[in-house]
Amino acid sequence: MKVYFIAGLGANKRAFQFMDLTWCEPVFIDWQQPLPNETLPQYAQRLRALIPQVAPIIVGVSFGGMLATEMAKADDKVNAIIISSNKTAAEFPASLRLWKYFPVYKWVPPSVVKITGRYSKYFVGPDGKQQKKLFQLIQSEADPVFTAWAIGAILNWQNSTVPPNVVHIHGTHDRLLPFKLVKAHHIIPNGKHIMIMDKAAEVSALLKQLLVPGM
Repeated sequence: MKVYFIAGLGANKRAFQFMDLTWCEPVFIDWQQPLPNETLPQYAQRLRALIPQVAPIIVGVSFGGMLATEMAKADDKVNAIIISSNKTAAEFPASLRLWKYFPVYKWVPPSVVKITGRYSKYFVGPDGKQQKKLFQLIQSEADPVFTAWAIGAILNWQNSTVPPNVVHIHGTHDRLLPFKLVKAHHIIPNGKHIMIMDKAAEVSALLKQLLVPGM
């Protein structure tokens, strides 16, 4: 069974390396360069075009979950599972929504955006030595131009529709997207925003339970 995975902002397929995906055939969707003035829904549909299956299973993490939500909204054949993410703009904390009106990320050089990303570990929350090392490596390789575009696309995302073909998994200790603001279908106790790393066993088991019932 093929399962398509979309990583979070600034991350890539290595973010999933701590998970047990032996029960499926994982396919990791690579980021594409955004087009001028491209919105999050538009970018989501461009990524969807890279998936040949008519009724795919798509697992999106954080920003990837927002993209998966848009894919599910546009196509009811999509089976989307989002992790450490949000389904609507209303699930953003006020601190993030404020950035829309004070878009500092537009006024600083890409190099500064990249440096700022290094301090995001407080909100993302990797705990283990290996997880921290990988997180720092992924952050150092992130494209600052893409990151700046994605931040703008996220902050201007106005979705208010919760597609019925989306299943939401969230951690109770997520600092970036607080648990109390989202309406998750499944809960990972003590899970932080980067729980696909430090709660990989629990997340993997839950995914397997949802997608391969009876195993």
